Amino acid sequence: MSVLLTLQHVSKRYPTKDGFVEALTDINLTIMEGEVLALLGINGAGKTTLSSILATLHPATSGTILYRDSSIYQELHRYKKALGFCPQKPNLDPALNVQENLVFAGRYYLMPEQEIQARVCEIMATFNLTRYAQFSIDALSGGYKQRLLIARALMHRPRLIILDEPTVGLDPDVRRQIWDIIKQLRAQGVTVILTTHYLDEAEVLADRVCMLSKGQILFIDNAANLKQSYKKENLEEVFLHLLKEEAA
Repeated sequence: MSVLLTLQHVSKRYPTKDGFVEALTDINLTIMEGEVLALLGINGAGKTTLSSILATLHPATSGTILYRDSSIYQELHRYKKALGFCPQKPNLDPALNVQENLVFAGRYYLMPEQEIQARVCEIMATFNLTRYAQFSIDALSGGYKQRLLIARALMHRPRLIILDEPTVGLDPDVRRQIWDIIKQLRAQGVTVILTTHYLDEAEVLADRVCMLSKGQILFIDNAANLKQSYKKENLEEVFLHLLKEEAA
């Protein structure tokens, strides 16, 4: 695997009336091409802040983020063309139907019109959305809205996709369908950054897990090594053990 993203001393501060809150502190992280990296941590740990910075929704206060050895801020257009982002809260356009949401995404990324039409057909088939092409967004179930969100993020064939809590509130069978989609993305060489509260999800899907606490990285490793190091049966037990250590 080659290096896709490198984070060097990335920090994020939010101003408050009493000064500032340090949401991320001195994050150093290397993300490899074609891997699934899970970001773990309790609420307020910094997961969403980090994924938002990588998605260019918010700038870092300090530090450097390199995409293939070039700063994302110096080559923002190039980076954004390689990036797909699936937010935690659905932001599909309710004025457009399923197919139109995908067409709009293609036009947003300046794809040629003929390529857009072919890609829409392809990606609707991949995500089992073809029969729902003319459905309004409000007519879709939660699971199919999530499928559409991921499909939209993949319209322009990005090399990196950020999935922020993609299975929250979904039924178990729909969660597993989303898992299958993530496995397919990895098989296609797409890098996936997965923010999740579900430890079983991270254990099954992730090549590596990165646990954040109070805006800092506690560890980065694969699930098998972590279970062996802490002598635990699963990743959830490792997570709970570390939380107890921090609280002590």
